[in-house]
Amino acid sequence: MIPFNMMFVRLSSSYFFYFALLGLISPYLAIFLDGQGFNSRQVGEILAIMTATKIVAPSLWATFADKSARPLFIIRLGALLALVSFSLLYWFSQYWPITFCLALFTLFWTAILPQLEVHTLNSTKHSSKIYARIRLWGSLGFIVLAVVAGEAISRLGYQVFTSLGVIILAGLFISTLLLTPKKGVELNKGKANAPEPIVNKLIDGRFISFFIAGLLLQISFAPYYGFFALFLRDFDYSGVAVGLFIALGAVAEIVAFIYMGSLFKRFSLNSLLVFSLAITALRWFLMPVVADSGLWLAINQLSHAASFAIYHSASMKFISSHFTKSQQSRGQGVYLGGVYGVGGAVGAYITGLLWLGGEGASNAFIMAGISALLGAIIMIFSKK
Repeated sequence: MIPFNMMFVRLSSSYFFYFALLGLISPYLAIFLDGQGFNSRQVGEILAIMTATKIVAPSLWATFADKSARPLFIIRLGALLALVSFSLLYWFSQYWPITFCLALFTLFWTAILPQLEVHTLNSTKHSSKIYARIRLWGSLGFIVLAVVAGEAISRLGYQVFTSLGVIILAGLFISTLLLTPKKGVELNKGKANAPEPIVNKLIDGRFISFFIAGLLLQISFAPYYGFFALFLRDFDYSGVAVGLFIALGAVAEIVAFIYMGSLFKRFSLNSLLVFSLAITALRWFLMPVVADSGLWLAINQLSHAASFAIYHSASMKFISSHFTKSQQSRGQGVYLGGVYGVGGAVGAYITGLLWLGGEGASNAFIMAGISALLGAIIMIFSKK
């Protein structure tokens, strides 16, 4: 039996590398694409196509994982193929080849997180406190890369983006090789029972409200995830300053993850979700107003604790309790595929149309604020 501290280290390292890559791609992919000479509309299209792969891919991978009863194999395969497809960026510079490489990368990358979440929740016996502490290492990875990549791109140019991604993906693949199956979960290879139907859980009114609210939240994140670094660059912030502003949001996220156990004891899931959505709406409405002030921008970034950490933890707890054990992978797949896939793709495309080389940044953030506010209203009137 593996000691708990060793299990904790192995799970934490996988989250660290997975979200370190997000700390590179989320803020700086637009910088990389801008350096390649693409305009705002093209950047939005590429981000939308990448994100659209998340609509179907997570459910396909999850179904395969449920039927094969080998989630660790899916995690490792996804990490390896993501590394190979991302490496292709070294050889391409045109619109469609780059779009194809990034879409292929996302197709394989999306296989990792749903299975990693299920594996972690099973390994920690669904303990919210332990899960939150493991998950915060993902936030640490995000912080490290957000700062390092910002400075590296500022000093070495946008081309270093590809090398940083390859290094992180190699670390992720190695870390997945160190993960070990939970006793009784992966020992039944080839003997998996027929998957339990999931349709009734998907058409439940509470899940539909939860799903739509999450969709609207992801639409609202599009200007931040896709264009925030470009937004700050237009305000003449340095590369390291951009990284620090992004990292500050992740620091706030870590603090929230640490105290999620206490929040779950004091507040209902519905209350936490409504609070997160409302704070996020306010955050986006304020973004164009406070962007020229480093102090107020930093204060606004602290709301990422609610926008991401509280909402994500509450969402994972909702899915864990809403779906049965045999439905967990498919439940994660439907949620991540629909919410992050559809919401992210729609948001990226709309933002690309509104951005107009930075001139429409305010309109893009207003759109984001309205989207998050609608999500809050839906959750207010949903079944508790």
